[in-house]
Amino acid sequence: MKKKYKIEVDCAACGLKMEEAAKKTEGAAAVGFMAQKMTVEFAEGADPAVVMPKVREACKKVEPDCEVFI
Repeated sequence: MKKKYKIEVDCAACGLKMEEAAKKTEGAAAVGFMAQKMTVEFAEGADPAVVMPKVREACKKVEPDCEVFI
């Protein structure tokens, strides 16, 4: 299952850091810097309500000024 989330990130390099951090959680992710969106593809059977806080935390570790709106 794929879902899109609004994000706030200041630069494309920061978006790339967020994308790489999100990929280390369950599933896959792609960040669209210009659109300020993150598309997350969840692993089969994964609960987005459980996975997304982990994604947000991973993104905040690499880019503290970013925001992922769940």
